[in-house]
Formats: sequence, C-alpha cells, structure tokens
Amino acid sequence: MAKDKEELSAEEIAGIHEQRRVEQQQEADRRTRGKEQMASVWSRRDFFGRLGWSGFGIVSLATLLAGMRSSFPRVLFKPDTTFKAGIPDDFGIGEVSEKFKKDFRVWIVRDDKGFYALYAKCTHLGCTPRWLTAENKFKCPCHGSGFYRSGVNFEGPAPRPLERVRITLTEEGELLVDVGVKYRSEKGDWSKPGSYLAV
Repeated sequence: MAKDKEELSAEEIAGIHEQRRVEQQQEADRRTRGKEQMASVWSRRDFFGRLGWSGFGIVSLATLLAGMRSSFPRVLFKPDTTFKAGIPDDFGIGEVSEKFKKDFRVWIVRDDKGFYALYAKCTHLGCTPRWLTAENKFKCPCHGSGFYRSGVNFEGPAPRPLERVRITLTEEGELLVDVGVKYRSEKGDWSKPGSYLAV
C-alpha cells in the first residue's frame, strides 16, 4: 500500500487534492442552498414555536387590558332624584303640569286643596301615558289604560292606579319633588305624609 502511494506521481496527488477540493466546495454549496431553502420555508418547529409565542402574547395583552379596565369601575351615575318645581303660585287650580314629564317623568297636579305628583309610568307595562286635557284623563298609548286626574285607573288592563311621588315644600316656599320615593294607593300610601301637599 505504501508502495502504491510512492508510485503515485505528483500530478496524480494534485488531481486527488483538486477532486477533494471540488467535492468539498460542492458540499458547501449544497448546504448553503439547503439553508436558503429553510430560511424561506418554516419548519414545523419554527411554526409551533411562533404559534406558542403568539398565543402567549395575546393572553398577556388581554390580561393587561383587563387589569387596566378594572381600574375604571362600572358605576352608573344617576341624576339626583329630587328637583325644585317652583312656587305654588306657578300652578293654577285644576291644572295638570307636564313641565317635568320629559326630564323627571312626573306630572304635578293642583286641586283646590293642594298638590300631588304622579309618576308618569303606566302600571300595566310601564309605558308613558299622555294627559288628554279635552277628556280630563291620562291615557296610555300602548294598551289603552285610562286613569282619572287623581291617578286612579278606570279602563284598560292597568291593574292599579298610578304611583305618586313625594312632594313637599322647602323653607324658601318652593315645591320639592322626590322621584325616588313612591306611594302606592293599593298599599294605603296615599294617606302618608309626602304623598299630598296641602296648601
């Protein structure tokens, strides 16, 4: 074997070395092409790795946003339930004032003895009735319930009279209405103080 190597000429040895160099260059080129192909197409490992990190990022972002949202509690700021309706002389005897119906859902009624305030909500299904001056009654447009000026029901499906709300007089002599306090006729509340203001 050693003799075979000695018998090789310098040209043959140079050819072998050149052949090895060419083969090594071809292998290096093949590996470079493989890396370029792998760079353009994700492997399964790359895909699942990126998918996992994306999921982690989304969950982290959602947690962060939920934490930030909890810093601002959901609180309903309701307007004050009381309001001043003016002085008693602003209302005529026998008048049903609709001045506060839109903002506070209240009618203020004055009779010859005093005042009472009716809550403008039908006791059937909660629609807002209308005051019909010509017919001298409240009429619900939804199902036809009718109520006298006093709030007592007399026609339609409404099961009970309209509710009254608290009406009092302030120290300055103005009418003060509190929509947060309601009086129901069927419970005998209309005889309680605040359901009627005598003047």
